[in-house]
Amino acid sequence: MTTDARADADDRTPADGEAPQAGRDRTPAARAPRFWAVRRIPAAVLAAVILGGAGLLLYDVAAVRTEHSAMRWRRVLADELATRPLDDTWVRVGAAVAAVIGLWLLLLALTPGLRAVLPMRRDHADVRAGLDRDAAALALRDRAMEVSGVQSVWVKMGRRKVAVRAVSHFRALDEVRSDLEGVVTKGIDGLGLAHPPAPTVRVARPPKKG
Repeated sequence: MTTDARADADDRTPADGEAPQAGRDRTPAARAPRFWAVRRIPAAVLAAVILGGAGLLLYDVAAVRTEHSAMRWRRVLADELATRPLDDTWVRVGAAVAAVIGLWLLLLALTPGLRAVLPMRRDHADVRAGLDRDAAALALRDRAMEVSGVQSVWVKMGRRKVAVRAVSHFRALDEVRSDLEGVVTKGIDGLGLAHPPAPTVRVARPPKKG
């Protein structure tokens, strides 16, 4: 009787609008975009330059409206803009400098920055976490040093690739490389990154002394 009741319970399907119990606790992983830099220093410098220039120009305009003479720099600038041709060298240099500064500001505005912080997987939509690139490289280096035959390891952590260079003083290089690839791959998976980088492993013998 107990067996039949258990089978009947297993064969039951959830009612319309009722989700299975196993699916209630599972939520899809949220997107993990890169962290955006605040960039306080460029913003502060730009704001100070604009504020200073606007304040100086406003003061000069107010002085002219009160029947005072305009500042010498504004008279010289107005004369230069009115008399210099467009193909003048200094006009081209000034335009090139202004274009470079504008492109730099646009680049800062459109790129996230914070390249040293790698976004981690978001299992919960309300939680965001990042891992420092140097800390991730150090963790992979510690795991790589546990491989038998490895004397020293150098790890460079990138957003898309991980470069691992090891020096092995015994064992066959192919065996050490194979073990290192497995350890590094598991180590990358253990970091919990949203976009795991692809490892590149190189193994060599230590240089011969004199």
